[in-house]
Amino acid sequence: MGFQSEFNSVCKFKSEQELYELLEYGRGKMVKKQFRVYPTGQKVIAYTPDNQAVAIVRILVSIAEINFQGEEITQVEMELVRRLTEEEARVQTALAHEMFFGEQS
Repeated sequence: MGFQSEFNSVCKFKSEQELYELLEYGRGKMVKKQFRVYPTGQKVIAYTPDNQAVAIVRILVSIAEINFQGEEITQVEMELVRRLTEEEARVQTALAHEMFFGEQS
C-alpha cells in the first residue's frame, strides 16, 4: 500500500459530472481511486476527461481513506479560481500532452 502523487500542475477529472459541478457552482469534489497526494492550498490546472485544460482551481482539501467497500480512495475538494481563455487552454493542453499525458499526434 503506497501513495501515488499527482503533478502539482495537474488536476484531471475522470467524471464529466464532477467537472460540470465545479464549473457551474464554483466549488466541487473529485473522487479518485487509490491513495493520492494533492497539493492542498495550491492552484492547479484542471483538465477534462479527454485531457483538455479548462480552468485554474485551488485545492481546498485532500482526504485519503479506505471506504466501506475496502477500496483506497482520495477525495479532493476544490474551488474554481477562473476558467482559462481559449489561448491559455490551447497552450496548457499542448504542454500537458508533452509533459504528462504523452505527446499529441
